[in-house]
Amino acid sequence: MRKAMWVAAAAGVALFVAGCGSEGGTDKGGSASGGSSSAGSSATGGSGGSGGERLDGAAVTKELTDAATGAGFTQDASGEQVPAEAKDCMVSWTADAEKAADPAKSYTDTVATLTKGGWTEERSSGAGGSVIKSLKKSSWQLQASNHSAGPLKLVMFVAVDSGPECAAVIAENNAKGKTS
Repeated sequence: MRKAMWVAAAAGVALFVAGCGSEGGTDKGGSASGGSSSAGSSATGGSGGSGGERLDGAAVTKELTDAATGAGFTQDASGEQVPAEAKDCMVSWTADAEKAADPAKSYTDTVATLTKGGWTEERSSGAGGSVIKSLKKSSWQLQASNHSAGPLKLVMFVAVDSGPECAAVIAENNAKGKTS
C-alpha cells in the first residue's frame, strides 16, 4: 500500500511541476500552456542536456546526491524509497536537515548547483517558511522542497521523468496499487 501511495504521490509531483500547481508562485520561462511538445524526447537528455543520451534515474540520483552533499546535506536513509520498477522514472532524495549546519543555505546551494548543471528553474513558491522550487532538465521534472524554517525540518527532492515510457510505468503502478 505504501508503494502505491508513493507512486501516486510521485505522479502528483509530476502534475504539480508540469504546471497544475503554480498558484501563488512565480513562473520562470515556462510556457503558458503548461505543456511541452518535446517532453518525451530523448534527444535533449544527457548529462549536459546536449549529449543526445536519455537522462535516467541513476544520472539524476548522482546529480542530486553530488549537489546536496556538496551543499552540506547528508541523505536521510529513512526517506521514501522508489519502487524497483520505477527507478529509471523516479528519484526521491530526502536530506537529513537536522544534521545540516544551515538547512536553508544548504537547500539554496543545492538548487544553485543543480541550475548550474543544466536544470532550469521554472517555478518558485513560498509560504509560512516553506519554499518549493520546480526545476526541469530534459524530460525530468524536479520538485525541491524546503520546510526547515519552523520546528519541522524536512528538505526533499523528488524527480519524475515525464516522458511517455515513464508515464506508462507510473500509470501501471497506480493501477496495481488500487487493486491491492
